[in-house]
Amino acid sequence: MEWFLKVVKHHYADFKGRARRQEYWMFALFNAIFAIAAIILDNLFGIAIDGVGYGPIYGIYLLAMLVPGLAAAVRRLHDTGKSGYMLLVSLIPIAGAIWLIVLLVREGDPGPNEYGPDPKSVVTMTEAS
Repeated sequence: MEWFLKVVKHHYADFKGRARRQEYWMFALFNAIFAIAAIILDNLFGIAIDGVGYGPIYGIYLLAMLVPGLAAAVRRLHDTGKSGYMLLVSLIPIAGAIWLIVLLVREGDPGPNEYGPDPKSVVTMTEAS
């Protein structure tokens, strides 16, 4: 949960820097859990759109998480040495989505790269002091 809050509170629209795999994937996990909870609430309150299965609560949540989700993905790509524009590869049917997932699960570049210092070494140095 702390990773989700870190992305939402401290890096809401921060497209600069790097994000560790753990930060990105924990954000993605909790984002999916909260999205499913929003869909359940839409159905419990009877405000889900017929034939669609979700309603305004999910829609508002989706809009609220659009920017931090994109920012986290861009920072994750930066960690692997790729530009944030590599998100556009997902527009290529099937192969693009697969390639993007490969990039997102790949280990980040060790040491600093053009997007900033290695977030693993920064955390390690912070925890050591």
